[in-house]
Amino acid sequence: MNRYITKLKDRKAVAENTMAFVFERPKGFSFTPGQHIDVELINPKENDAEGAIRTLSLASAAGEPDLMITTRMRDTAFKNVIKTLPLGTEVMIDGPYGDMILQADTKRPAVFLAGGIGITPFRSIAVEAARKKLPHTIFLFYSSRTPEEAPFLEEMINLEKENPRHHAICTITGPQKSGTPSWGETGRITKEMIQKYVHDILAPIYYLAGPPEMTSAIHTMLLYTMGVSEDDIRMEEFSGY
Repeated sequence: MNRYITKLKDRKAVAENTMAFVFERPKGFSFTPGQHIDVELINPKENDAEGAIRTLSLASAAGEPDLMITTRMRDTAFKNVIKTLPLGTEVMIDGPYGDMILQADTKRPAVFLAGGIGITPFRSIAVEAARKKLPHTIFLFYSSRTPEEAPFLEEMINLEKENPRHHAICTITGPQKSGTPSWGETGRITKEMIQKYVHDILAPIYYLAGPPEMTSAIHTMLLYTMGVSEDDIRMEEFSGY
């Protein structure tokens, strides 16, 4: 087990009903962008049946000094406690875990298919790719109901200026619910939307992260509508985080 004590350093709202929590990086802790950790509250003042531990992707890049996780805020004991923890409070982290990391083969494009809070591992990978000037071509398809509910949206778009191999395609599924004028794509991620930007749809490695219903639907589309091999698909589901 790789367990570490760390301290809450900062927290901030990054989208509607979504907060980022920044922790000090423990000495000796390292990870590969795309991995996740378990975060455990120590002697929380409130608890419920869901418990005091959450599995959360690291949204921070490996080269950034601190560790950041991002989560939708719900009415659970864990969320109620963590959003009011005094800065400097200790928590336990366990990990890192997971193998949804950027492929070694730089000749194949990477296609990230993110839904809502599923952007977190892709933020880690994309920022690190830009920082290290990696040669991978990245297509990020980012689906959210509205721009206001999409964490790191502007940052992902602006990465195109820093990394010419990074391409952000953002699509809104509920434009009528947004106070922001229409922009980018609208509707769910489809084969036609992917083909509009990725000319050879069998060339990439595909990465999926988001709500289970969305990732399941896209996984089925990749396999049976687009003919993508299961070996070329990496998945991570976010269930009620």
